Amino acid sequence: MIVYAIPVLSQLEAVMRHVLNFFHANLGLTWAWSIVATTVVVRVILVPLTIRQIHSMQSLQLHAPEMKRIQQKYKHDRQKQNEELMKFYKENKINPAASCLPMLLQLPVFIALYYTLKHFTFTGGTLAFLHFIPSIKEGTTAHWGGYVLLVVYVGSQMASGLFMAPTAQKSQRMIFMIMPLVFVFVIARFPAGLVLYWVTTNLWTVGQGLITRRLVQRTPAPAPERRTSRTPPKDDGSDGSDTNGDEPSPQPASPAATSSQPRQVRRKKKKSSGRR
Repeated sequence: MIVYAIPVLSQLEAVMRHVLNFFHANLGLTWAWSIVATTVVVRVILVPLTIRQIHSMQSLQLHAPEMKRIQQKYKHDRQKQNEELMKFYKENKINPAASCLPMLLQLPVFIALYYTLKHFTFTGGTLAFLHFIPSIKEGTTAHWGGYVLLVVYVGSQMASGLFMAPTAQKSQRMIFMIMPLVFVFVIARFPAGLVLYWVTTNLWTVGQGLITRRLVQRTPAPAPERRTSRTPPKDDGSDGSDTNGDEPSPQPASPAATSSQPRQVRRKKKKSSGRR
């Protein structure tokens, strides 16, 4: 009997054992494909939260220029900047934390699967996956097939990171591209079944992003106005024009203006002298 310091871990492991056993015993799937089926079920349950995540990303993309102006305005006062941003989020009904909820809710599943594979005691069925990974319980690098799985993990993690952060800046996108290469050395120590779970959820995210891009029209951010030497100055109403869009009222000419105009001099015509 396994005794946990945190009782909730034993409960999570018990639930994961029952789910995997359901797919293996009732549907006849192997243990590896049972992990894939469990991943798909988890992502289907998280679809409503994923839709909220997509809407939140679209709202952030739509209001990105306004948020950037707030950041530039209060760039020397970080506390005031955060207060104004929170006020802006509240007025426009934007929840920046909505993009993190699906990932946070997958964390208990990840932990439960880790301990289930660590204390795997199920009997019957093969632990191999596609005949090139001998056992999903062993470490990922225990066989050459595990390296193939790690390559698929890195590629799928990069692609899913780009789909999850379409409004991220260039520096943040570079971080999303580098992180899988850094964490691959940690992931390689995990059981192959755990990496299989993560690859499946990454591929789901990529497919979900492709479908979303086709069904939902992306709203482009307004491009900043390019001003040149020929660009007329902006009309701020200081020239006497009405703010309602009416024509500007004529202004009486000042004496100074009239006096500065050159006077027209009339030349006298010379009288022609005739002979008498």
